[in-house]
Amino acid sequence: MTKAISMDALLSPWVDCPSLSSILVSELELDSRNVQLGTTFVAIVGHVVDGRQFIFSAIKQGANAVIAQACDVKVHGMVEIIDDTPVIYLNALDKCLSEMAGQLYTYPAMQLIGVTGTNGKTTITQLIAQWIELIGSKAAVMGTTGNGFLDNLQEAANTTGNAVEIQKTLSSLAEQQAKFTALEVSSHGLIQGRVKALSFAAGVFTNLSRDHLDYHGTMEEYANAKLTLFTEHQCDHAIINVDDAVGAVWAKQLSNALAVSLKPHCEFEQAVFANHIAYAESGITIEFDGKFGCGTLHAPLIGEFNAANLMLAFATLLSLGFDKQDLLETASQLQPVLGRMELFQADGRAKVVVDYAHTPDALEKALQALRVHCQGELWAIFGCGGDRDAGKRPMMAEIAERLGDKVVLTDDNPRSEDPVVIMKDMLAGLVTPADAIVQHDRFKALSYALEHASPQDIILLAGKGHEDYQILNSGTIHYSDRESAMQLLGLSS
Repeated sequence: MTKAISMDALLSPWVDCPSLSSILVSELELDSRNVQLGTTFVAIVGHVVDGRQFIFSAIKQGANAVIAQACDVKVHGMVEIIDDTPVIYLNALDKCLSEMAGQLYTYPAMQLIGVTGTNGKTTITQLIAQWIELIGSKAAVMGTTGNGFLDNLQEAANTTGNAVEIQKTLSSLAEQQAKFTALEVSSHGLIQGRVKALSFAAGVFTNLSRDHLDYHGTMEEYANAKLTLFTEHQCDHAIINVDDAVGAVWAKQLSNALAVSLKPHCEFEQAVFANHIAYAESGITIEFDGKFGCGTLHAPLIGEFNAANLMLAFATLLSLGFDKQDLLETASQLQPVLGRMELFQADGRAKVVVDYAHTPDALEKALQALRVHCQGELWAIFGCGGDRDAGKRPMMAEIAERLGDKVVLTDDNPRSEDPVVIMKDMLAGLVTPADAIVQHDRFKALSYALEHASPQDIILLAGKGHEDYQILNSGTIHYSDRESAMQLLGLSS
């Protein structure tokens, strides 16, 4: 729920401003374009845009006050009057914004589950939400594919939104009777303090592999960013994938860790682990044991990495007190997540699997997962994003050549980069680049594969998953791998 707070009370944890007690704050807004009469504008210094450039614009649109980031300690607490509107300057506003917004937007009866890691965040959050709904409670998600309830997700600009958006969205979900919300927590969101004031009933670590080095610089810094979910936030239960080398180290360091493993005889005392796993086209069957006893878990998902996702979701819900038998009885009703190892098939044609894999580790796991189901040749169609870590481009090409039978290189989101340059970087990772098909147009790339593949083949179309757009140098256009697969296979949407 949202409540109005006097400005002096809102700012009291950081600065004493009794002269502002008459100003009521009922709505915070970081985008000056969304400011309306009575809105309080928050002007932070972002990584791309300095919000203070829009203070005058926000005031013109009716802002009742402005809270602005101070970049000089001497300015902290200063109040400037512009066109009869107070502008209050605070140091490190970006770091305290989560707590500030939390005073205004509340959700006292809702439990939060934070999921961090390179891959698997979307799948795990949605499996958790699905499972809770199947058992009879109400759960929402926030992340890459959108925010809200699974049958009505609202588009999100980032995996983890800004500090105000997060608190505002959580408050809205609570008003809609959500009892749980599973959030994807990105490394950017952790480092930039966007979830700083959130309290998590459970935190989940999926895995760590190369990604976002253009931002973090090193894998060590990337790992340290993820670790803060468990060390710098209230996190009652830490659910850790110990099959990941980084996770195994963390599980030994965290006193509240529950280790999750796909391997029998797990070395951790507090653990949920698999004694046996069977993979079939009908799904995954896991015989498990550990802290919560033994049993058999079956769900209609594909691949080893989905076995890990399933086990992490299962262990999280057990830790939160959900009944084991209820979870086992409803697991068979779980559905694959949109654009995550999503299968499209038509009689007499090759199978097409659309997946969001856009990192070396994710591509490798997707191809390995499909290999056990492939009776013919395994095709890999993928590209690499522009204006992002260029070092992973040859790595992904090497993986596709090693694990696939046919490689088709295409464009992902080139952004401002020349697609030819991106393609050159990918080709550099191939032993026999002449054997790869180069087709910049993703629709034509899939069309080529379907024309040349046999009905026994499987085509992995990787990189964009659920996305229905492509970012080019000339702008953003509508494009969907899922729609392409349905159109070329003659399936109805």
